[in-house]
Amino acid sequence: MIRLNQKEGKPPVVDVGTTETLDTLSTEQVNPGSKGLDRMSALEIATVMNDEDATVAAAVRTQLPRIAEAVEQIAARLRRGGRLIYIGAGTSGRLGVLDASECPPTFNASPDQILGWMAGGEAAMTRSIEEAEDDPELARRDIERLKVAESDAMVGIAASGRTPYVLGAVAAARERGALTIGLACNPRSPLEKISHIMIVSVVGPEVVSGSTRLKAGTAQKMVLNMLSTGVMVLLGKTYDNLMVDLRASNTKLRKRAVSIVQQATGVSGTEAEVLLQSSGNDVKTAIVASLASVSSEEARVRLAKSQGVVWAALSDTDSP
Repeated sequence: MIRLNQKEGKPPVVDVGTTETLDTLSTEQVNPGSKGLDRMSALEIATVMNDEDATVAAAVRTQLPRIAEAVEQIAARLRRGGRLIYIGAGTSGRLGVLDASECPPTFNASPDQILGWMAGGEAAMTRSIEEAEDDPELARRDIERLKVAESDAMVGIAASGRTPYVLGAVAAARERGALTIGLACNPRSPLEKISHIMIVSVVGPEVVSGSTRLKAGTAQKMVLNMLSTGVMVLLGKTYDNLMVDLRASNTKLRKRAVSIVQQATGVSGTEAEVLLQSSGNDVKTAIVASLASVSSEEARVRLAKSQGVVWAALSDTDSP
């Protein structure tokens, strides 16, 4: 049983005991569409899986208002120096770690700004440590280790919405004043009771009963994409729909940086390379310098005043 501590200025005690049985969860039901799966041909298996996957986007769509609310509140915390922390177990935990790890190269976000953590730590990324998900006290110790604070936003990811490790982590984070967001695929779960914002993509029974790495995992990946991308866009990591804050850390990304400067400014490839060199290989600086016809130094000043938002820097305003 997980309970929020009742302290002055903190949320009241909330009982989130997990007394329901697995067979009550929609993700654990037997899927009539995949009956006879073991006698299907490879093409039939692929077809039934594809048919089921086609329903996932519709399930996620029902949650768009909550996803948007989460994006806005997470962005507000990050603007004040807070962090976005994903936490989960098993597939859910790995998906959070994956999304967090892709933000630095894609958006030049600090690795300390968006974190992914899972039950069992790094070792659980590549091998199953299933017993870790049953330990809420381990989660509390991990929250202490992460130094979760009021400025942070935590997304607890659990397809069932009742994983003890995730419940323990989210409860502990909320006690510390962090924004808590729950991500599950079953309605009316214990996770909902301790989350400020609850995102529930009800995808129904899996092709292989209970294998929530399938549709539930796909839904979670889609929502995580929206959360991190939406937050990064609000923080000025794009110009129009161009990835202007990427970290050009390899040959592919260096070529992409040149291409982005070309697309944003209309200059030739050679001119884009010169702009990037004079801008310290910073794509945003190169774009502002070109479009505003200012020096790289002035472009950097404008970007600092606009909190890194390119369109605002081009208007030379103080904030987006």
